[in-house]
Amino acid sequence: MSTGAGQVVCVTGASGFIASWLVKFLLQRGYTVKATVRDPNNSSKVDHLLNLEGAKERLHLVKANLLEEGSFDAAVEGSHAVFHTASPFFNNAKDPQTELLDPALKGTLNVLKSCVNSPTLKRVVLTSSIAAVSFNYRPKTPDVVVDETWYSDPEYCKENGLWYNLSKTLAEDAAWKFVKENNIDLVTVNPALVSGPLLQPELNTSASVVLNLVNGAQTFKNDIVGWVDVRDVAMAHILAYESASANGRYLLVDRVAHFSEVVKILRDLYPTLQIPEKCEDDKPYVPIFQVSKEKAKSLGLEFTPLEVSLKDTVESLKEKNFLKL
Repeated sequence: MSTGAGQVVCVTGASGFIASWLVKFLLQRGYTVKATVRDPNNSSKVDHLLNLEGAKERLHLVKANLLEEGSFDAAVEGSHAVFHTASPFFNNAKDPQTELLDPALKGTLNVLKSCVNSPTLKRVVLTSSIAAVSFNYRPKTPDVVVDETWYSDPEYCKENGLWYNLSKTLAEDAAWKFVKENNIDLVTVNPALVSGPLLQPELNTSASVVLNLVNGAQTFKNDIVGWVDVRDVAMAHILAYESASANGRYLLVDRVAHFSEVVKILRDLYPTLQIPEKCEDDKPYVPIFQVSKEKAKSLGLEFTPLEVSLKDTVESLKEKNFLKL
């Protein structure tokens, strides 16, 4: 497993849901990891990283702030790869510009500016999102396959108040323009809603979607969502760096499922939990569309089935006492 021996890599926003798994897998593969966090002394944010296998020998916490130009210089220096995962993800922003758009856009550019002229850097892997792919005016019906050539439309996102989607769309677009002008090798990974076990102590936005469904919600949404396991997303980042031929964008979706299907899976797994039986409205169910897995599989990625990922999410929520039974 030690393909990373002797290589130094940087992970931004290292205490997050995806990034924590990424750090874990990188350490397992023998990499030395420079992990950026806002406050290296905040034990509630960093202890789970410091306790990972290999952390004592090969994990270095570095203080950095997305909105401060130059604050990633120290973390990027000497790194062979930069995994930029740091970007706020939550719903119901009161001030989307300050809370979502600025950190995503300026943060991405600040990290990339630190990468310019780095003699050691081989590649940057950016955590983008399906939010930057499929939110546009194109019709989505069961025979439509969304793939890496799709882009979300900023106007569509604004019109529908999709501020997180807008933040990821603008950040990815800015990243592609910047790397072209500055000759940086960039690959993006574009996961759907990420489920699976939590390493970090606090509840993240995507895990709370599952928590709400098993924690007494009365109804489920008339909506569809793409799902992917956090361990697959973390591994995809590493494969996107290690595979010399990796290029462009990689959509990561195990399955697109309507919430009615998700609650059925959860009910089969946990017949004693209070899981909603009825939809929030009487309209016809939003139709499912397909998402291509071909490119992700070309990296050698195997997807964890949604049933397994949902079960592991719920078990993790129980273990961390978010779900009190």
